[in-house]
Amino acid sequence: MSKTANALFLERRSYRQRRLMDALRLLPLLGAVLWAVPLLWGQPEPAASAADGTGSGGMPTSHAMLYIFGVWAVLAILALCLSLRLDRSVDKMDAPGGA
Repeated sequence: MSKTANALFLERRSYRQRRLMDALRLLPLLGAVLWAVPLLWGQPEPAASAADGTGSGGMPTSHAMLYIFGVWAVLAILALCLSLRLDRSVDKMDAPGGA
């Protein structure tokens, strides 16, 4: 057999569509990892020990909530962009002259 007969050929559109679907499948995992980051920050020290400069500080809860909301917003926008791009690629493949 020739070398070209064994080569796997994937159309560019279907390959990109599959990679977009893979990216969409990984978004929940990425979200879970990013939402777990505030757990590593630790609790903020009381005001007395933080004023001494002896405490390690920590992140206030308000900053953690802003971070979680920001991650949620970025993931929602990213999912929207990827899904719109996926819809466009599916529509191009389904068009009568576009395969």
